[in-house]
Amino acid sequence: MDILIKVLQFILSFSLLVIIHELGHFLFARIFGVRVEQFQLFFGHPVASFTRKGTRYGIGWIPFGGYVKLAGMVDESMDTAQLKSEPKPDEFRSKPAWQRLLIMVGGVLMNVLLAFVIYVGISWKWGESYLSTRDMRYGYVFSDQAQEMGFRDGDRILSVNGNDYEDFRQLRIALLLEQNYTVEVLRGGDTVTFRTPDVSVTELAEDVDFITPRYPFLVGQVVEGSGAAEAGIRPGDRLVALDGRRLEYFDQYTELLPRHKGSTVAIDVERDSAGMTVEHRFPVRIADDGRMGAAVDMLAVTPVHTRDYTFWQAIPAGSKRIGEEMNNYWKQLKLVFQPKTEAYKSLGGPLSIGSIFPDRWNWQAFWEITALLSIILAVMNILPIPALDGGHVLFLLAEVVTGRKPGDKFLMYAQVVGMLLLFTLVIYATGNDIYRLFIK
Repeated sequence: MDILIKVLQFILSFSLLVIIHELGHFLFARIFGVRVEQFQLFFGHPVASFTRKGTRYGIGWIPFGGYVKLAGMVDESMDTAQLKSEPKPDEFRSKPAWQRLLIMVGGVLMNVLLAFVIYVGISWKWGESYLSTRDMRYGYVFSDQAQEMGFRDGDRILSVNGNDYEDFRQLRIALLLEQNYTVEVLRGGDTVTFRTPDVSVTELAEDVDFITPRYPFLVGQVVEGSGAAEAGIRPGDRLVALDGRRLEYFDQYTELLPRHKGSTVAIDVERDSAGMTVEHRFPVRIADDGRMGAAVDMLAVTPVHTRDYTFWQAIPAGSKRIGEEMNNYWKQLKLVFQPKTEAYKSLGGPLSIGSIFPDRWNWQAFWEITALLSIILAVMNILPIPALDGGHVLFLLAEVVTGRKPGDKFLMYAQVVGMLLLFTLVIYATGNDIYRLFIK
């Protein structure tokens, strides 16, 4: 059932994105009087279709992609029969270059508009929730890989390349996407500045513990029947020592307790009683999995903040959000073309995209993911690769500058080369999916 929910969300989101994208081409074509021969969701022979005002609308049997077929245009259909006759007034090739340019960028514009509308709606209905870096006064805990880059547990990050971040999510993204960045941290009362080395972006992205907030061990929940419950530890207690060794933070306990699995240790806690803080010592049994059965109260230390917006406030908030997401994705895309970062190893196909949807239906998560995918679709399509919108835009810009229109044969060959590149990319990305799913 969980997989079915993921699949349904993926199909609904992807169908919406394709329809909106192709609608952009369709609307501009209609505005400029270009005959639209076909508007299809998904590839393959239509399993259902109807014709209205000369346009055939249909749904293909291969649940991937979609297209709008314009009269007099060399596209992925490779239908060149009509190019052998004289151009007709309602054909794409008969229109001025600036009109053809707008028709080609129409899909990208609609995807950007869709993302904007979604972000405005999310901001208006749910607001913007985030963890504030200002609350993280105990600093952060870093993985071994992050420590090799120069970070130390307890560092409070002040800036990255001169930029400070209030939103922890944005800080984490900056640390993952930048290369050779300069970091300023507060370490033990001193301000330390260092420059990070080049690292594998793929390995960083897979390192879920690359950076996590540091918490004092303030108990939020005790598992019934666990060693902590049997010893008398209660929610609200703060752990301060293990076998007489003073320890302040949750990560210190998670590192040391597994060494005592199956045995009993002395845990010192501070407990508020009658307006006073009293220290108690408890003998706590550590289970065979290295756990004592007490969870830290993270929200007491780093609460989730929410910015609420009126409808009119949500509009600039949506604009800001779309700018941030487009900038972040553009940085990711640039890393793909830098072999030393190994970012190309993280490319994923339909399986990777589908996996990011939650296994429980959540409208906020659905729209967040759909908006992000709409941005990705827009950025990918504007790349200057033949067979993508960006390839057509490149040739049209060249035509505007030089005043010379590329020949039909050149466009056909370019289309073939572009489609081969895209097929290769899809095969590689799908291969990565299969490798991660069945082999890795």
